[in-house]
Amino acid sequence: MDIPLLKLDVDLPTPSHSHPGDAGTDLYARVDIVLEPGERQMVPTGVAIALPDGFAGLVAPRSGLALRHGIGVVNGPGLVDSGYRGELKVILINHGAEPFTITRGERIAQLVVVPFEAQNFIEVEELPGSTRGEGGFGSTGR
Repeated sequence: MDIPLLKLDVDLPTPSHSHPGDAGTDLYARVDIVLEPGERQMVPTGVAIALPDGFAGLVAPRSGLALRHGIGVVNGPGLVDSGYRGELKVILINHGAEPFTITRGERIAQLVVVPFEAQNFIEVEELPGSTRGEGGFGSTGR
């Protein structure tokens, strides 16, 4: 699938897959930042995209940053709607115990483009039954 992409910062790499078959494309930091423990910041990526109707972008954390440094995406996954045309930005948080420096051009998150169906909610008096019922929030055990 071809997705129109506008580079707002021509010196940054174009988002791409690290390996053939990868679902996520790497997003890069447009600026240098230091994330203190517990701090969150919105980091621009230097790109804007035009997703086709029926598709959404999910911004996910990079597993290596999460494991080694406790860096996550606050609203992970972040959601990019098909009508959004602004710069992609990632809200990062430092769950670690040490300050973490992100340098311009560093990979900070991944974008996964997924299809979706539009929903139309219809109010009813009662929901149809299921074997699960209202069980949730740990109802099946630990």
